Amino acid sequence: METEETKKPGRKEEDKDLLPGGGGVTVENGRECFYCLNVIGQIEGHYVQESNQKTTKYEHLIPLLFALEEDERIDGILILLNTMGGDVEAGLAISEVIASLDKPTVSVVLGGGHSIGVPLAVSAKKSFIVPSATMTVHPVRTTGTVISAPQSFEYLRDMQERIVRFVVEHSRVSREDFLGVMMRTDVMANDVGSILDGEAAVKCGLIDGIGGIREALSALREMAGIEPPKRNGSEGND
Repeated sequence: METEETKKPGRKEEDKDLLPGGGGVTVENGRECFYCLNVIGQIEGHYVQESNQKTTKYEHLIPLLFALEEDERIDGILILLNTMGGDVEAGLAISEVIASLDKPTVSVVLGGGHSIGVPLAVSAKKSFIVPSATMTVHPVRTTGTVISAPQSFEYLRDMQERIVRFVVEHSRVSREDFLGVMMRTDVMANDVGSILDGEAAVKCGLIDGIGGIREALSALREMAGIEPPKRNGSEGND
């Protein structure tokens, strides 16, 4: 399969990077065209993180996803996740956009899909996780000055409910099981919640299956109605 640097959909040929810093790549041959989106580090929201931190910026991803949805060349989108989490509203915004796309979408958790990375992982139409990856599920947390008033705690509770509702609606996990995982007190030394490895994430219904790039590409081709490539004279998965 031939790989080339990405070009902005609908832009000039010389514009190679769709995301600043090379955050994605278009893979195209005579049979198919997939876009690979890399979500790494911390999900950056309304505040700019320090320059020594790897971040994924929502103001880059949201218009990019719109462009991919409208680009007739793109048959499907592969989302690779290795994120520590980050801004809740930015993460949910990206997740909602991914979930609303008509094009085939598949996510793969590599390394980690922690905190707000959980909604991002389940937002795709099909989700995979490699066996060695982990996902941290915990209640909404905040840092900095908080006004100690009922309205503040109500806001945090409402935000947590938004996350719970989204995850339950876009995965096979039940509300009771997800809340049970989120509120455990015997797993994490300094926090409430759970750390799930690949097998545990699949077993509870949070992620669809164990797998990596091969399984993700197979799922994308199936959704897009593309025949798998023939290798060594026989037809099989890529």
